[in-house]
Amino acid sequence: MAGMKGKQTVRDMILSLALVGLMAGIIYLFIPHDDHAPDLKPVDYRVELLTARRAASYPVAAPEGLPGTWKATSVRFQDEPFDAWHLGFQDPEGQYVAVEQSTERASTFVDDASQGAQETKATQRIGGQTWQRYTGGRYDALVLKGKGATTVVTGTASFAQLTKMAEALKTG
Repeated sequence: MAGMKGKQTVRDMILSLALVGLMAGIIYLFIPHDDHAPDLKPVDYRVELLTARRAASYPVAAPEGLPGTWKATSVRFQDEPFDAWHLGFQDPEGQYVAVEQSTERASTFVDDASQGAQETKATQRIGGQTWQRYTGGRYDALVLKGKGATTVVTGTASFAQLTKMAEALKTG
């Protein structure tokens, strides 16, 4: 009798697991799935830009004249322990592009802003200035080391899109 009781217990456990699996599958089928990335809510960065331009020890850059298909998604300015400006965008292709500026030591700042991208031998002339190209596993970047601050245009976008952003930058 004891042997029969053990077989029933195992059989009941298997039947219970099958029933739970079946119910989970049915529930999964009836829950709507959305596989595309969520739409990012655009941000208005004008107030933060004016504040940063008044507070920063360097000319703060922001794009002018980009088409409406470029969507600003994040903005911040901090002045401690060093001045740092961030302006993030989603480009028309859905890729991320950020403008980063800081008075932090250039090598540390570029490494952080570009998520570890490495300097290449390639340079680009943009707006009469020479920008250094960096490539990385996650982000690529264009870097302009200026007097008092470093500017990095970085993100998941192509160098063509990073260049468009760098070309649009103005310090007003």
